[in-house]
Order: sequence, then C-alpha cells, then structure tokens
Amino acid sequence: MKRALALLAGLLLATLSEAQNPDSVFLRRLADEILVNSGAYENLRQLTKSVGGRLAGSPAMARAERWGQGALEAAGAERVWLQECLVPHWVRGGKDRFEIRLSGAKGRKTRTLQALALGNSPGSKGPLTAPVLVVRDFAELDAKKDSVKGKIVFFNYKFNPRFVHTFEAYSDAGIYRGQGPVRAAKYGAVGVAIRSLSGGTDNFPHTGTTASGDTIRTVPSVALGLRDADLLDSLLRGGQPVVATLQTFGRFLPDTIGHNVIGELRGTEAPDEIITIGGHLDSWDPAEGAHDDGAGIVHTIEVLRAFRALGYRPKHSIRFVLFANEENGLRGGRKYAEEAKAKGERHIFALESDEGGFTPRGFGLTASDEQFARFRSWAPLLAPYGASELRRGGGGSDIGPLGRQGTPTCGFIPDSQRYFDVHHASNDVFENVNKRELELGAVTIAALIYLVDKYGL
Repeated sequence: MKRALALLAGLLLATLSEAQNPDSVFLRRLADEILVNSGAYENLRQLTKSVGGRLAGSPAMARAERWGQGALEAAGAERVWLQECLVPHWVRGGKDRFEIRLSGAKGRKTRTLQALALGNSPGSKGPLTAPVLVVRDFAELDAKKDSVKGKIVFFNYKFNPRFVHTFEAYSDAGIYRGQGPVRAAKYGAVGVAIRSLSGGTDNFPHTGTTASGDTIRTVPSVALGLRDADLLDSLLRGGQPVVATLQTFGRFLPDTIGHNVIGELRGTEAPDEIITIGGHLDSWDPAEGAHDDGAGIVHTIEVLRAFRALGYRPKHSIRFVLFANEENGLRGGRKYAEEAKAKGERHIFALESDEGGFTPRGFGLTASDEQFARFRSWAPLLAPYGASELRRGGGGSDIGPLGRQGTPTCGFIPDSQRYFDVHHASNDVFENVNKRELELGAVTIAALIYLVDKYGL
C-alpha cells in the first residue's frame, strides 16, 4: 500500500510539474489547436484531388504552385513569394507495357505484367522484344556478363524484411533502380526490368528515378509489380525461357521554369536567423502523391496556420518552403541553399517532412554533440504526442544542400511500415492517409519548431 501511495504521489507531482511548465502548457495548446481545428486533411484533399500527380515541369506542377501560394497566404504567412529555378521536364509519353511470351508454352502464350517506366528513363522507340535474363544483384550480373548482350535484364532484388525501419530496406534495394540500367547497359543489355522497391503484397508497380543523361549509356527500364516479379522469377529460375516485349515512351523536353513556394513569419528578436520547415510539392505522375509528399506539404502549412491561430510570434524568422523538383532533380533544394549562401543568410535549423503522413515516432537530427544533447533534452516534452524516438542522423533531400553548408538538419520520422506499400505507386492517394495520424504529425513538428525557436539549438 505504501509503495502504491508513493507511486501515486510521484505521478501527481510529475503531472503538477508538467502543468506548471510553460513549455508543456503551450505545447498542449498547440496540440489542441491542431487536433481540433486542423486544416491539414482538407488541404491534402484539395491538393490531391484538384491537382493530382505533379511531376516537375508539368502543367499540374504549375497548378500545384498556384495552390501552394494561396494555401500559405490563407494560413497567415506575412510574406509569400516564388523562388524561380530551372527544372527538368521528363514526360512518360504513353502507357508503358511489358508483355512476356513463354517459349513453347501451350494455351495462353502471352501475359501482360504490371509495369511502369522508371523516371528519367529513355523511351524504347517502339516495341522492344528480347529474351529475359534474371539476376538477383550486381554480383550475379557480373557473373553472367557474357550472357547479357541483347537481353532484357531483370533485377529481382527483394526488400530485406530484417530491416525494422523500412527506409533502410529501401536504401539497400534502391541501387538496382538507380544504377541497374546503367550497369546492365555496359554489358550490352537492351532493356531492364526491376522488382518494385516495396515490401508490400499487392501488384502495383512503383516508379522512381534512375540514372540518365547525355554522358551516361542507359536503356529503357521499367519497374514490375511484386506479384508479377515473383511470377517472372519463378519461370526463369525454373528453366522456362521467356521472351518479353517492352515498350516505353519517356523522353526529356527542354528544362523549364519551376518554383519553390515560400511563406515566412518574420522573427521578433533575431529576424536574420532563419528556421526552415518544408516538404516537396512535386510528385510522380501515376498517383496523387498523398503520402509522398502531400503529407509533408500540409504538415508545413499546418504549422504556420496553428502558430498564427494562437498568436505566436517567433523569435527567429521561420520559413515554410514547398520545394520544387525533389523527385527527379533536386533543383529546388539546391536553389534554396544557393540563394541563401549568395545572400549571406544565417540558417540555424532546417526540418523536412518527407516520410509520409503516418503516426509520428520521432525525429532524426544531424548536428554537433552539444546541439544533439539539447535536442535530446526535449524528449519529455515531445513524447506525450508520439515523438519519443530522438535519434542521431536526419534531414532530407531538399534540406541536404543547407546541411552541407553547416545548417543542422532534422527529419520527421513517422511509422515506416506502410510507407513503401504506396511510395511512387498509383495507390498513393488521399484515401490511404489517416486524418488523425496526419494531424499528430503536424503536432509533433510544430512542437519541435517551437522549442528550436525558443531555445535555439
């Protein structure tokens, strides 16, 4: 009984202490504002349903920029502007096709597999028909190099299920999308298919960027749905000769003008010290880009809206950036950092949300030991809202250029288990985002931005 009473007294003291902590009080107000009055879910609906897929250089991306400018203004930014940058303009150009024919098969001799051309991949210039050679990885490709010429090489490298954090599995498998076509082309391959970068159970193919360019020899390349990848692998590993017809239409148009869309709250005490929060406004074309990265965009706008709704006046200037061209060029992030350097701006912290709109788990920070220790000290304030995992190492593609200039960078970490079920695939749609999870992400991001603004890093 004494132990129980002591425990109860301790809990009451902790609760009282938390209630008297002005940071806890403000974070509770901030959470209540977002969880009760959030505009994030409705903003996401508008972005995904009125604009949809928005690849850099496309008319949809221009519509997204106009939408983003209006959304930042409506959320209460004191100033909104467009930062111009040249972006690549790759177009898919048609419906991609990958059809297999079984040599000597009886009955149905052909089957169409679910396929999407890899981003930036060249078109096939008509149907391309060739035998298929399966390899698991680059070691097997090298071992079979004398058999590659004139073939369509199929990389069937699976997500490693031992990685609990699925972004590690994505990084592990991603080299086959990024470099597979180039390495196969060196041995004389005429085309490439890869297993989609996903650990899911469906058959949606997942696109994404592959290496390309005037100085790189590459070949038409597609990603296959997971079930179809398993089927093709079983046929080939079982000794069944397979001939495939691959047809893609991708091509580059001349670079065109895109924009980072930037909103700002001017600091009251240190206006020349800048905190950046952002996500990327572009997405791949087959879907709506709801998790990638519509979630990060509406997180960013919601933090602005909530601060304004509470009348919060930041000490430092806070920039809310909707970055251009993350998916197939990173031109927006580079432009933002280049201009910051050219103007001599002092950026003290940058946070990116680009891992989806799932339940928050925490943040990763790339900074000095002293800065990381301060960051870790905020764990008790962030944990009640789900952000209990504060780890070393974090940032994002768009804020990476700022990080290389010395700015501490931070990445929002939501639960990762379902992200690659939809990543770069046609099922990345509004309906697959949970309203509550999306809003909790905005709560934790807003809380961290408040703490950095108040105490610095």
